[in-house]
Amino acid sequence: MNLDSILLPGIAHNEPLVIAGPCSAETEEQLMLTAHQLSHKGMKLFRAGIWKPRTKPGGFEGVGEEGLFWLEKVKKETGMYVATEVATQNHVIEAIKHKIDVLWIGARTTTNPFAVQEIADTLSQLKFSGPVLIKNPVNPDLELWIGAIERIYNSGMRKIGAIHRGFSIYGRKEYRNIPQWNIPIELKRQIPNLPLILDPSHIGGKKELIYSLSQQAFDLNYDGLIIESHYDPDSAWSDKE
Repeated sequence: MNLDSILLPGIAHNEPLVIAGPCSAETEEQLMLTAHQLSHKGMKLFRAGIWKPRTKPGGFEGVGEEGLFWLEKVKKETGMYVATEVATQNHVIEAIKHKIDVLWIGARTTTNPFAVQEIADTLSQLKFSGPVLIKNPVNPDLELWIGAIERIYNSGMRKIGAIHRGFSIYGRKEYRNIPQWNIPIELKRQIPNLPLILDPSHIGGKKELIYSLSQQAFDLNYDGLIIESHYDPDSAWSDKE
């Protein structure tokens, strides 16, 4: 694959890429407080979930389009780039309309080739040029992950990265999602110039595991991290652990 750099202007090329922000955009105040604290720590790329897939109905499924206005405010007040997850054609349309800089495709969406193709077609139609990051599918299926990457690539996108967020298994385990490091390592072997980013929050599921997982990723020459961050983690509406 002939890929371009996913680094945006003003982000150092000699340092790991770090994307930080809350699992979910909850309120304007929560988003702005978190964004300003991260900006003061030198973060350049802010993430927040606007639409949140939930296994069962009734849980918090995100604030929707209103949160995109808040992300625009984050850009204006902090100068940070902003990123969010998209899972449907409408998500892509709304995110681009609100000038979101980086989009990512979540693990549940990656498992569905129809959904990924819909996103790819919409990106192509709207001529989106910003980076698109693709999380591994929930199940440990390397070919499904590569297939999603190829669909986005075939849409004309060249700023593509992969996010390793771990894989689900049934039963009790140390991690929320087991890393299975061999799978992203093989992905990198097959697509050497594909940037690889670790999501230690979704792998670990507990804040005390973030550091060791991040260090292991850098030991394996990963290109960056996407970490859930909140100004008051214990009060977070989702993923507070």
